[in-house]
Amino acid sequence: GGCWGLNRPSVGAGAARPECQPEQLKMSKPNNFDMQSTFCVLCGRTDDFPEKYGEKRTYVEYNLTVHYYCLLMSSGIWQRGEEDEGVDGFLITDIRKEVNRAAKLKCNICKKKGASIGCVAPKCKRSYHFPCGIQRECIFQFMEDFRSYCWEHKPVQKFTAEEPRGASQCTICLDLVEHLPMYTVLKSPCCKNAWFHRECLQYQALSAGIFFFRCTVCNNKDKFQKEMLRMGIHIPERDASWELEENAYQDLLHCYQHCDVKRCLCKKGRDYNEPDSKWEIKRCQYCGSRGTHLACSSMKSWEQNWECMECRSIFAKSGKYSKRRKRSLSTSEKTNGTSCLLEEPSPKSPRQSSGSQRNFLLQSPKIMCQNNLSPCSHLEPPASDRVTMSLSPVMSTRNWPLTQKCLREQRREVCNILKELKVQVNTKTTRLNINMENIWSSALKGFRQRSFSPTNTIEISFSNCKNRSKTNTSAASKHHFFHLLMLHLQNSSLFEGSSAKNLSLDFQAVKENLYFEAGKMIAVSLVHGGPSPGFFSKTLFDCLVYGPENVKPALEDVADVDVAQTIKTIEYANSLPSLQSTIQDCYEFLAAAGCLRPVTALCDKNMLVNDILIYHVIKRIILPLESFRQGLKTLGVLEKMQMHPDAFSSILCHKPERLSAETICDLFTIHSSSDVNKVEGADFWMSYLQDVESGESVVTLEDILLFVTGSSYIPAISFDPEPTIKFLHIRYPIGNRLLNCLELPITKTYRQFKNKMELTIRNTLKVERE
Repeated sequence: GGCWGLNRPSVGAGAARPECQPEQLKMSKPNNFDMQSTFCVLCGRTDDFPEKYGEKRTYVEYNLTVHYYCLLMSSGIWQRGEEDEGVDGFLITDIRKEVNRAAKLKCNICKKKGASIGCVAPKCKRSYHFPCGIQRECIFQFMEDFRSYCWEHKPVQKFTAEEPRGASQCTICLDLVEHLPMYTVLKSPCCKNAWFHRECLQYQALSAGIFFFRCTVCNNKDKFQKEMLRMGIHIPERDASWELEENAYQDLLHCYQHCDVKRCLCKKGRDYNEPDSKWEIKRCQYCGSRGTHLACSSMKSWEQNWECMECRSIFAKSGKYSKRRKRSLSTSEKTNGTSCLLEEPSPKSPRQSSGSQRNFLLQSPKIMCQNNLSPCSHLEPPASDRVTMSLSPVMSTRNWPLTQKCLREQRREVCNILKELKVQVNTKTTRLNINMENIWSSALKGFRQRSFSPTNTIEISFSNCKNRSKTNTSAASKHHFFHLLMLHLQNSSLFEGSSAKNLSLDFQAVKENLYFEAGKMIAVSLVHGGPSPGFFSKTLFDCLVYGPENVKPALEDVADVDVAQTIKTIEYANSLPSLQSTIQDCYEFLAAAGCLRPVTALCDKNMLVNDILIYHVIKRIILPLESFRQGLKTLGVLEKMQMHPDAFSSILCHKPERLSAETICDLFTIHSSSDVNKVEGADFWMSYLQDVESGESVVTLEDILLFVTGSSYIPAISFDPEPTIKFLHIRYPIGNRLLNCLELPITKTYRQFKNKMELTIRNTLKVERE
């Protein structure tokens, strides 16, 4: 029913927040469970009727099924958690208590036990199940403190003597509705002659939501909603169903793309549109419902205005068009009047040798570029000066510096998104046997085994080169494995570049489908608590998120030194002869890349550079890119990247934040019943972190994190459970990696505290390494 946004208020002011961690639930279809688990724990019914009883949900981990309305209207329970805890804020422990409480109460309607809802009228002791209450025409108010009224004390609408008796049409279903004070009939508080069936109003409210539910006659919203809530109509706090429908307004996003001129010159048809070429379609600047190819109307660039014949005739009749036309003609006469965009090489031209063809290419403004590339003329503006009119923006690869504060906020957002994806991971385990000396081959073998599933819990078993198993299935092994795997990928032949990397072209890797496996491994690492790559270039990230056709690469994306030098030579040419000489020197390279184009002016170098960049950085690796994209779809990671690009770029395009005393301090929660500042030993802990950061200790911040969690880095999804600190009367610190809990000794002096920390952490990690 779309009603999961409501907040049931706490009982009494200042209700205590639970100290437990958020309860993550796993849902599944009821047929995965015993039949008994499909019964609602509160009403005992199996009915799945969202419009009447609210959404019915089954939770695997807790063997729990419940109707949302049954839970929402129960008298002895309230939301003590956040929206993502338990069942939308209702904690599992509280639900269990409510079920036990209701088990002692008998329903006054069906006479069975489990009646969790009571009438709020003073001295009324009636209890009932939610479905029984609906059947007996009780009123449930989905507002404020969610009151329920039995059939005797329920609110009724007042009917005046002046109101007409008889019947009229329900303004929703148009069937007759009697003007009687009945449960099934409701009247509008704002219109005298507006009558409704209760059932029609409820369906209307569920469909329209709180933003669009209003009187169908006078369109009143506030007064109408207030009365309907009082009379038990549930209005969900969400947008209307027609607003939430996927691709509901997709038709509005389609741009007109058809050439309507009398004689279309395009051999690929009137509907063919190729941006940044003479076959790009230009729409009428006034109506937008007619179009032309640039070449078909002798237009030199997209920036020129064009009017269709209909709009032109309207202007002609108004007397305004002739002045405008005269002004545009006088402007165009200032340029060289060549019509190279319209013309094609004559079929009668004699065939030339390769040498003469090269000269002709450099001199003729009329020759077409090879391999279906767009033609060029000396009048064509550089690509950087064009306006690309497409639905998806052309993404620039300019550096976009982010402050640490902004990065932290985006990484917190990613953390929450990855936790949502982790709900897919079940308790079934898959063990990967990893050879430390050949991390890639053993990881590839493990990911390709039949029993491997990204939704299974992963356990790692390390072995040495002599195949003597050294098993360690702890979280520390998994953290270490993913850390080594991401380092290998970063330095592998699948990627090229220094720090910000793009995909390389490795034909053997394409043949073995390794790009897919690399994308899959990165997706699994992010969701299963491994490190984020942090080495993607902005261009690679934009290709994955927005599509390669919407990305504009830059010179820094070229890893090949020779190609980069060629581009620089062309870009820095300061005269037409030097530009033509450079093109002659690299003729074979340009021909192989399909980037040969007419060069008759110095400004043509901009388009040439752009073509080389697009070919070398994007077109050349289109197969690896698509394979890599498919791998990243694992566990829904790519879809979330496309939905939250800014957030994911913070972990894929930026290195993880370096550990600092402040980071570690924020990461750990100090467990104490009193104020943290007054906790005995808390000041020693914070002072110790400062000493470690400043280098006045034999251990590092990474050592402290490894001692407690088994990981020397903070995963993109953070830790589960969240790291905590306890100060106890113990001799030496203890790192409980199962709970990510650091137990610290209470000492009299800071020197004692520091000595114990360094001795324990250093010796423990030394033993582990050995």
